[in-house]
Amino acid sequence: MQLTKYAHACVVLEKGDTTIVLDPGTFTPDAEAAVAAADAVLITHEHFDHFDDALLGAALEKRPDLHVYGPASVRDKLGEHGGRVRAVASGDALTVGDFAVTVHGERHAAIHPDIPIVDNSGYLIDGAVYHPGDAYHVPDAPVDTLLLPTSGPWTKIGDAADYVRKVRPARLLQIHELMLSELGQNSAVAFLEGLTGLTMSRPAHGESVEL
Repeated sequence: MQLTKYAHACVVLEKGDTTIVLDPGTFTPDAEAAVAAADAVLITHEHFDHFDDALLGAALEKRPDLHVYGPASVRDKLGEHGGRVRAVASGDALTVGDFAVTVHGERHAAIHPDIPIVDNSGYLIDGAVYHPGDAYHVPDAPVDTLLLPTSGPWTKIGDAADYVRKVRPARLLQIHELMLSELGQNSAVAFLEGLTGLTMSRPAHGESVEL
C-alpha cells in the first residue's frame, strides 16, 4: 500500500487498481486533483477542513463512478447520488475496491461546551492504517500506522501522547498539522516522540511512503 501525504488531514492510499482519498477539505490546495484521481472518498466528519462539500458535489456530478463514504451528516449535505454517497457508522465494514475498511468511533473530540459536537468516523484501512479524524477514539483492533493529528482547537499534547500509548501502533505519521508553524511542529513532534518512544514520520506534502 502506498500513502501520499497532502496538506492538513488529507491522505491518498493506493493499492492494486484502487485509489482512495481521505478528508480532502478546504485546507488542502490539491484536493480537487486528488479527488479527480480517486475511486472513492472517505470523510471522517463534516468540518470544512476535512470536507469540501462543493468540491465533492461537483465531482459526483461529473463522475458517475465516484463513491463517497462518511457520517450521515455528510450524506445529508451531498445527497445520495443514486446510492453513491453512503452513510457509515461505528462497526461498519466496507469493501472499497482492493481495500478493506472498518469504521470506528462516533463523536468528534470536544472543543468547548458552546460548540456542538458532530459525528466523527475513524477509518482503519486493511487492518493497518488508522485515520482518526478529529478524535482520540481507540479502535478495537491492532493498528500498525496511526495518522496522528498534531494541531487543532481540540488537540492537546498530553492527550495525544496518552492516545498513542493506548493505541500502541508500530509507527506514527503526522497529519492535521497546518495550524502549527514549523517551530510548533518540531516542538510537538519532540514532545510526542519523547512521551511515546516512537519516531513520528513527517512526509512533505506530495511525498509518498510505502506501508
